[in-house]
Amino acid sequence: MIPRTVFNEDHEQFRDTVRKFLENEVAPHHARWEKEGQVDRALWNKAGEMGFLCPQVPEAFGGLGLDYGYNAIVDEEIGRASFTGIGWGLHSDIAVPYIVNYGTDQQKEKYLSRCVTGEVVTAIAMTEPGTGSDLQNVRTTALRDGDHYVLNGSKTFITNGQHADLVIVVAKTDPSAGAAGVSLLLVEADSPGFKKGTNLEKVGMKAQDTSELFFDDVRVPVENLLGAEGHGFIYLMQELPQERLGVAVSAIANAEAALGWTVDYVKERNAFGRPVARFQNTQFKLAELASELTAMRVFVDRCLELHYEKKLDIDTAAKAKLLTTDFQCKLLDECVQLHGGYGYMWEYPIARAWADARVQRIYAGTNEIMKLIVARELLKDG
Repeated sequence: MIPRTVFNEDHEQFRDTVRKFLENEVAPHHARWEKEGQVDRALWNKAGEMGFLCPQVPEAFGGLGLDYGYNAIVDEEIGRASFTGIGWGLHSDIAVPYIVNYGTDQQKEKYLSRCVTGEVVTAIAMTEPGTGSDLQNVRTTALRDGDHYVLNGSKTFITNGQHADLVIVVAKTDPSAGAAGVSLLLVEADSPGFKKGTNLEKVGMKAQDTSELFFDDVRVPVENLLGAEGHGFIYLMQELPQERLGVAVSAIANAEAALGWTVDYVKERNAFGRPVARFQNTQFKLAELASELTAMRVFVDRCLELHYEKKLDIDTAAKAKLLTTDFQCKLLDECVQLHGGYGYMWEYPIARAWADARVQRIYAGTNEIMKLIVARELLKDG
């Protein structure tokens, strides 16, 4: 592998701490959490104590004020270990940055320090049963009534849905205005009229709590409007590059781990009197995957550098998400094949990673949406 320069010595020391924590606090329990459908809530508090949550939150609001590289390391280590039940990435990389970037000082003081400690778990409620990736046409409404918005509607496939104490809800404050009518609201889980559905049973990511959310005349104080009314769609577009970069980071880390598991397996597994690694087909497949993986790693690290410099644009982030998740699924499918029948057994990490990875091409905007974004940029002057 080409030496990486995107992380410094402090980053790597942090990585060691994260890796040891995952080995001690997650590895012994993850199989149980897959059966239960969610991780223990206490894991969030332990992660907060270690400084793993929201490392970018400014020190003035209880955080460490670190760069995105620390977020990326957490994502990489979780991806490498294939501990997909942990929803820290959604919390630290996606939801909390909305409060940091668009929240009032009052909102920041109220929530951010508790997000850092794990006392408050966040979620962001975008997807609806009938809209999918079409965020400008959400049907959930938040209509002004005096000092409150009255929130009605439903959301689905919400990561951290069961554990969430605070949800950023995408809603229409002006249903007739299209994208210009979309706003973001901070909704606390104990608000009257807010109900969480049952934990959804998924093909993969079985330890990740994922829920439907229902809002029935939920009265949300006006001071819980996040940013300016009608600017929600703009905020979503501004924050999506970091979300998609996080997906790409975890995809490549997981692919690297899966290739390593497969190399070890084919060296040990015999067929027709010799190790599977001795067959030319095995060697060619592994060589192709390793070569493509190196190219993907270089591209993702370059995206990380661009993001450090605040130069990662929507188009490049879409390319990263598209390429890496398609490749992750391709690599895992090939690695399952090289494992033979054992690759289809849940006890083998390659089987669980294969099932977990499929959704990577769906969430954070489907890969078909990524293609549209790239195409529009290519053709914008045409």
